[in-house]
Amino acid sequence: MRNWILCTGSLGALLLASSLFSASKAGDAAKGKEVFEQCGVCHNTDTDDKKIGPSLKGLFKKDKLTSGKKANEENIRAKINTGGNGMPSYGDQLSDDEKNDLIAYLKTL
Repeated sequence: MRNWILCTGSLGALLLASSLFSASKAGDAAKGKEVFEQCGVCHNTDTDDKKIGPSLKGLFKKDKLTSGKKANEENIRAKINTGGNGMPSYGDQLSDDEKNDLIAYLKTL
């Protein structure tokens, strides 16, 4: 067990919050590929061809998403959580770990 008492004061709290935030963002791409199986019904990953939804090939290399928003982790996570424009919401269907894994996988495309 870690001794969190050593992290006192504003700087300690900031460092602790920062390390916890960073840890929550890390994901496992291999596990994310498994999570993606349900997404693969609507999205391609190996071609630019559209299925029901847009191709996700090179998703994080694109300037913008189809919504016009910047293709970054924050906006992609929001799309996963809220869905929209024909895509269902996965905010309550996927755990935070599964979302982190999924995003790690999407970064490999």
